[in-house]
Amino acid sequence: MVQEFKLEVIVKNTPLLKKKCSRCDSYKFYCSERFRINAQKKNIDIWLIYKCTNCDSTYNATILTRKNPEVINKELYDKFLNDDIETAWMYAFSPVLANKNSFEFDFASMEYSLKYHGDSLANLINFQHRQVIFEIVYPYNFNLKISTIIKELLGISSNQVVQLIDKEVILVDSKFLQKRIKLEMVC
Repeated sequence: MVQEFKLEVIVKNTPLLKKKCSRCDSYKFYCSERFRINAQKKNIDIWLIYKCTNCDSTYNATILTRKNPEVINKELYDKFLNDDIETAWMYAFSPVLANKNSFEFDFASMEYSLKYHGDSLANLINFQHRQVIFEIVYPYNFNLKISTIIKELLGISSNQVVQLIDKEVILVDSKFLQKRIKLEMVC
């Protein structure tokens, strides 16, 4: 017998940024969800603004440097101008932005909740089904292990998750669950 669940990972905040503050001893910055745009002659620079968690000193993470406005997508440029929160969050989770600016995200600072759609979870915990298929919907990558999601959702121990893995009971994206696999969006 097969049981299917649709899980939704609801992200509650952007990750903190690990970077030394130039004004205090803090090493954490939060995303302000705002952009800074500067024009010099015919070129534009765009940054995502971060603030120190301790003193509110700002750090500007470079998104675009010396770009001609004509090569920037008009819709995206309008989102920068209007401090669009979805766009800010997209960049606040971007590994490309982290690499470009030589900083690291603090994914331990992330908060999220799980929302599921499907039948009762009680039968799954008692191993009543031969296979369980999970479809996981998540908006951002933040080093979250799939086994951790299953553990939290079912309220079971790590040993019970290992038992489910060993018995090949759980499938995620048509593949059997493995212990150390993280959620990753395919771009």
